[in-house]
Order: sequence, then C-alpha cells, then structure tokens
Amino acid sequence: MTAPPPRHFLTLDELDPGELRALLDLTGRLKRDPDAFRNRLAGGRLGMIFHKPSTRTRVSFEAAAWMLGMLPIVLRTDELQMGRGEAIGDTARTLSLYLDAITIRTFAQASVEELAAASSIPVINALTNEHHPCQALADVLTLEEEFGSLAGIQVAFIGDGDNVCHSLIQAAALGGFELRVATPPGYEPSPDIVAAARQRATTTGGAIILLHDPAEAAFGAEAVYADVWTSMGKEAEGETRRAAFAGFTVDAALMAHASRAAIFLHCLPAHRGEEVTDEVIDGPASRVWPQAGNRLHTETALIYALITGDLAGERLR
Repeated sequence: MTAPPPRHFLTLDELDPGELRALLDLTGRLKRDPDAFRNRLAGGRLGMIFHKPSTRTRVSFEAAAWMLGMLPIVLRTDELQMGRGEAIGDTARTLSLYLDAITIRTFAQASVEELAAASSIPVINALTNEHHPCQALADVLTLEEEFGSLAGIQVAFIGDGDNVCHSLIQAAALGGFELRVATPPGYEPSPDIVAAARQRATTTGGAIILLHDPAEAAFGAEAVYADVWTSMGKEAEGETRRAAFAGFTVDAALMAHASRAAIFLHCLPAHRGEEVTDEVIDGPASRVWPQAGNRLHTETALIYALITGDLAGERLR
C-alpha cells in the first residue's frame, strides 16, 4: 500500500484559513498545558539543515524537538555531501530514510521546494530569501494574544519587502487583517505574492496596502512591525540600503502616528539605531520578546501537526 504524501510547510499558503485557525488553537493548548505534548513524538528524529546563521530558529526548533521527545540533528553545509555537489533530491531521499521531518534554513526558495519534492517526510521552511513562514506563525499568535482576534486589526510593516514581509502578506490574507507595507521605491514586495494574497483576502476580509510613506502606514495602526534593512546575503548592499531607508526608522515620533495602544513587533535580530531605536524596542509598546518566545510554541505545534497529521489535536484528548 502506497504511503500518503507528506504534508510540508514551505510557505504560509500551505494553509487555508481554517487550518491556520486550528494551528493557532493547537498552539494555545500547548501553551496552557505543555505536559499534554511532552514526549508525544518520543523516539522521533528531526533533521535541521542550516545554510544560514541562526539564533532563534536553531534554538527554538531544537527545544521544540526535545519537548516532543525527538532527537534534533543539526546539519551544517560543511557536514553534508550536498555542500560538495550531491543533488538536493538525493539528499532528501537519503534523509527520509533516517528522519521523521526536516527543517531547512537556506537561501533560495527553489532549493526548499526541490528538497520537499523528493522527500517522503515533512519539510519545514525555516527561512529562505523569499519566505519566513515560521516567523509569521509566531507573529499572528502574538497579535491574537494581544488583541483577542486577528480580524480587522491594522498592522504597519516598515522596511524591506522581502521574506518576512512576504509571509506577513500571506498571513494577512489568511487571518483577515489589514497589512500596510511601507517600503522605499524599488524595495516593494513581490507583485505575484501581493496579487495572490489580495485574491485570497477577498474571502477573509484581509487587505494588503502598499505605500512609500512610513507615517501614512503607521497612522492609526494597532501594531507597527520593523525588520532589518539589510538581510543575510545582501551585506554588499549595506551602504546603498542605509541611504534608501533613511526616514524608515521606527522611533517615538513614528510610533506617535499609530494608535495610542499600539504595540511594536520585530522578528529579530534588531540593528538598533537603524530600523528601530532603543526607546521603542525597549519601551512599553514592545512585544518583541513575547513574539520571539512564541517561535518555540508555534514550531512545537507545527512539528507535531505535520508528523502526526493531528492538526485538531484529537490524539491529545
């Protein structure tokens, strides 16, 4: 009998609105009763491929695996034959014989898709240049915990229209909230991702608005989100980007345009003094640390759901 194909998590578009709701509910159960999840995947093995440096992704996924009773196996480029020319598909087929799931943090989204296409176990995108779906899960959980619901809230994203922004755009379409993206000209998010999200948002009440004025994006917003101006792999563009993003720093003056009760979010690491000032990230509006903490909880629930297929948590009853 042929085994069913694995469920992957390559972008947030892998989920429909009901599945996002179920995953957030599952995460809520985990936060309230972590013992219900402890050792649920005892004896399992999680491979973690890293082509990019990591703090939160590395530690949160490893801690999530340990909580579920799994052995986390960290794999760097210099430890894999893939780094010496082995085809990605061959690596995927081999690792599928030893592991129960794979996370990969790499550069090209196409590499993750190629790995998943040849894998017989779930593959989780832990970051590419195009998407950061695991971060977006933590983001929407943080927003929901703060405001009680995602529906109808207004979020301003101030920065580069890259991977974090792309996943937030997909999250807005899924979760039914308004996302205003403010970028300098030339740094807008992918038109294809925006168009697909806007189409999906017609059924959820979400909205994606593209702007070039940070103050306009922040006006009345309930959350203001910043990201670094220069992502990993783009360091050679640093000086050009600092010039282009002048005026896009989230400081007290910019936060004053938002709602009086607005919160501040950041996916981290933060380049203090560039995209955000100390007074904001360390101030009373900041929810950056609960947001970072939610990476552990959403990823634990995600690993459990993908491996078991139990998105509704029926086996936990």
